[in-house]
Amino acid sequence: MKTLIAYFSWSGHAKMTAERIARVTGGNLFEIVPVERYPRLYARCAIMAKAERDKNARPALIGKVENLEEYTDIIIGYPAWWHTCPMIILSFLEQYDFTGKTVHLF
Repeated sequence: MKTLIAYFSWSGHAKMTAERIARVTGGNLFEIVPVERYPRLYARCAIMAKAERDKNARPALIGKVENLEEYTDIIIGYPAWWHTCPMIILSFLEQYDFTGKTVHLF
């Protein structure tokens, strides 16, 4: 069994949780990073996140999990934005085939 913890963290909370999960599981961390960074000011970030949601956007990502086939368990973490996941999570999910994997969310 090999575990990957993939996370997107705007404020740092998901990152801290991902790091805790990695320590407990011995899993590997992968940060989901957007090409276009989200604004640090909450109000601006909320506007951008809502616009992405309303357009069903798929923001571009930096980096890729090179060896996903090696993992049996994938743990994915992110903040809740506008009653759903940030659209960057859908960008991440649509890049890979998770057939035969156990996927957990936090």
